[in-house]
Amino acid sequence: MDDAQRAEDSRTERARWSPTRRGVLAGTAGAVALAAVAPGASGASWRGVGDPVSRRSAARGLDFLRAMTDAYPEAAGSGPVLAQSYSDQNGLFSTAFVYDQALSICAALAAGGRGVALARRLGDGLLFAQQHDPVHDDGRLRQAYNVGPYTFYDGSSQPSGLELPDGTANVGYQFGFLGTAVGDMAWPGIALVQLHERTGDRRYLDGAVAIGRWITTNARNGGALGGFSFGVDAGGARVPNVSTEHNVDCVGFFRQLAVATGEPGWLEEAARARALVERMWEPSGGYFYTGSNDGETVNRDPLPLDPQTWSWLSLQDPRYASALDWAADALAVTDDAQQPLSQLPDGVTVSGVTFSSASLVSTAVYEGVPVNPSGVWLEGTGQLACALGDRGRGDDVRRAEHLLEQVRVAQTRVGQDQTVGGRPLPPASGVVAASSALDTGFGFGYFQSQHIGATAWYVMAAEGANPFRRYGLR
Repeated sequence: MDDAQRAEDSRTERARWSPTRRGVLAGTAGAVALAAVAPGASGASWRGVGDPVSRRSAARGLDFLRAMTDAYPEAAGSGPVLAQSYSDQNGLFSTAFVYDQALSICAALAAGGRGVALARRLGDGLLFAQQHDPVHDDGRLRQAYNVGPYTFYDGSSQPSGLELPDGTANVGYQFGFLGTAVGDMAWPGIALVQLHERTGDRRYLDGAVAIGRWITTNARNGGALGGFSFGVDAGGARVPNVSTEHNVDCVGFFRQLAVATGEPGWLEEAARARALVERMWEPSGGYFYTGSNDGETVNRDPLPLDPQTWSWLSLQDPRYASALDWAADALAVTDDAQQPLSQLPDGVTVSGVTFSSASLVSTAVYEGVPVNPSGVWLEGTGQLACALGDRGRGDDVRRAEHLLEQVRVAQTRVGQDQTVGGRPLPPASGVVAASSALDTGFGFGYFQSQHIGATAWYVMAAEGANPFRRYGLR
């Protein structure tokens, strides 16, 4: 693609370890009952943005996901791979977060065509990591893995790809990404079920079932709020926090498992997760709280975006539809290069939403860089566009298209000339995590580095996809 056509189309993230993050039927009657409760059996109602500029932009997003997957051919050889989550400029080297891999799989499936082969490569990488943990053999995935060589900040060398010389998975111990979170399990579970649905490959469904069993065995919240707790830390100790977002993930995941396996017990697990989500609803404000720090009492501040957008995509319940409107209004931001704390190039303005209510007032400083309270969280902006398009009420589609236009501005104008594994990334392809440095309010930030998670949500929204729904990636 030449420069004229591209013109036409115009630091460090700390761990996602916070309270916001993720029998055979007898007879036809049972099968019909499962199908009736399965989300989205008829497919997505919104078909995405189909104009040529948008299609080329989404195709470049897929090129970016492919480049991040193919970043270390010498280390990977013909072995398993996962995609580096962020460009080198983020400072996490070759770290591959499993949540990001799941999003990339879903985006690749939504894109169809050549995307299916990419989705299978990443799905095979997740299965390898699951089946070759250096310590555990219980279906878990770690928060992140190393996928290529680098020299750590202390001078120590990390020379391998995803597979270590001894045949085990290269877990991300350098940054401490060794724990297992429910949301970080449910998303790969969703991706693997979707892969099974698309390819018929039983391995993917078996991997998803193992993930589901890990969650239901290790993360039941025994407190008053019920649902599923956060997961386990690097040492295997249970984390008592309960995340609304993670339980939303579980509703969608377990419902898809119920249909794919024909086992109605997964519907009981989905109901358990949903009960927790509904306890987090604030009817007077029309939004969901973030969860609980102890499994007993509701944490009412700050208010993050994820539970608002994903609740629609997963539950599709009109009673909670106003959460999207709350998010679109309460978390709206505009980052303008003329603002004192903006990191945007001269003449660029990007609008969208931020991570949480705390992001709007934060004065945090990351490695000497003050955050911009008006910084746009591009991943969340893609989520909101995806959810609004899926809801399809009134001017929802117009609003979704506007948000996607803003993401395209970031894709073509922000974070250019970045690299992966020291090699240049395809121009105007990846979407940065944030337009300017922003603080989430949960102990970590997002920065102006290209991110497969932000790009994957953009691609899914542009394709009119809903990963929580059966056939929602067609």
